[in-house]
Amino acid sequence: MFSWRKNLAIDQQALLAALQTVTDPNTGKDFVSTKALRHLQVKGDSVAFEVELGYPAQSQIPALREALVQAARGVAGVGNVSVALRTVVTAHAVQRGVALLPGVKNIIAVASGKGGVGKSTTAANLALALAAEGARVGILDADIYGPSQPTMMGITGRPESLDGKLMEPLQNYGVQVNSIGFLVDKDEAMIWRGPMATQALDQLLRQTNWSDLDYLIVDMPPGTGDIQLSLSQRVPITGAVIVTTPQDIALLDARKGVKMFEKVGVPILGVVENMAVHVCSNCGHVEHLFGADGGQRMATELGLDYLGALPLKLQIREQADSGCPTVVADPDGEVAALYKAVARQVAVKVAERAKDFSSKFPTITISKNS
Repeated sequence: MFSWRKNLAIDQQALLAALQTVTDPNTGKDFVSTKALRHLQVKGDSVAFEVELGYPAQSQIPALREALVQAARGVAGVGNVSVALRTVVTAHAVQRGVALLPGVKNIIAVASGKGGVGKSTTAANLALALAAEGARVGILDADIYGPSQPTMMGITGRPESLDGKLMEPLQNYGVQVNSIGFLVDKDEAMIWRGPMATQALDQLLRQTNWSDLDYLIVDMPPGTGDIQLSLSQRVPITGAVIVTTPQDIALLDARKGVKMFEKVGVPILGVVENMAVHVCSNCGHVEHLFGADGGQRMATELGLDYLGALPLKLQIREQADSGCPTVVADPDGEVAALYKAVARQVAVKVAERAKDFSSKFPTITISKNS
């Protein structure tokens, strides 16, 4: 006996209206009006369509697919539903007059105005979280005087060159990494003046064979000096993430970092409040060692997005020091979930930026004969 559903013609407008009730948990927008839903096909009682995300969200795709399937099945006449969800990360606009880097779609600077706020640990975990969500990710350790990414990412050795021109980045946990720490002895002090350090950093950036990266995370040196300014002016940065602790002295310097990026035309993607709260591992007592909500207040006052708060926990430090940061050491844990939530927000903010169309422009040649 045939189902009554098969005798009904599917109303495509009703179908689109039903699908429009499903919203993206990261943007709060639906997939129909944003044109993320594409190639809708109806054959008999079967429905098929694609949804294209501009940011990596591998962990959320099963739930999104199920929500879309259920919404479609609520329309009269719909039987089988096929949904293909995919991520397409594109290159986005950078500072005016600065060309994109070959092999890199988007560069995200992770910065702080002050040292000791956990910027490098945050950068490593953000990179790993983006990779866990399905993106191709690299890390450039831009701290010439105090490189820490080799230790945090658990990588030793020196970069090789296959063509005699470019260095091949070292890799671990699916992330490409380069750092001055790979090129000098571990205990060697980099006693270089600003111009030498800036030149070395420029070489690390441009003479590394970055392989088809969606995101290159740049772990910036602390402060707003010559190296930071040169990086901000010459490196094609899609946006910056400011890391701070809640304490007033850190917030003062974080504000200076914000102003530096604003002056050179680099958009601020948001503020991460690190070491926001300490929970005693023995008794569970909650204590705001560095003050409460300082980073959130700063973000509100400056009109910036607040990306979230991360706790002060012994395991975060231990895991980073051991070369296995939290996102890979405890991928299903509470802290890893916080890093992944921050990383998704950063990726969404990048996806909302204007796209870079420089590669689409035609090449114009002027001939004397024309």
